[in-house]
Amino acid sequence: MSKKRTSKIELNVELDDNRVPEKLYWTASDGGILNEEAKAMLLSVWDNKTKETLRVDLWTKDMPVDEMKVFFHQTLVAMSDTFYSATQDEKMTATMKDFCDYFAEKLELKK
Repeated sequence: MSKKRTSKIELNVELDDNRVPEKLYWTASDGGILNEEAKAMLLSVWDNKTKETLRVDLWTKDMPVDEMKVFFHQTLVAMSDTFYSATQDEKMTATMKDFCDYFAEKLELKK
């Protein structure tokens, strides 16, 4: 029988006096990430009891809007890839990818 192992992902948020994030740091030691700074994060957790998604969406007050648009686009593309890996639903994945292309075009992210 194999021994169970755990892995920890840690998020630290520095807040200003109004509780607005000023700095975000994350650690994922199994991935070689140690207290790296980030400007934004989106975290979704599935609550099996209530059958709903719980979310924490944070960004620092100095996160540039143009970078936020790129961050969202890349997140949507990654979600499309994850959706396919989880479901093998090629038709919906293609639809999601089409939306990602539309999103990038409307925000003029692709040159």
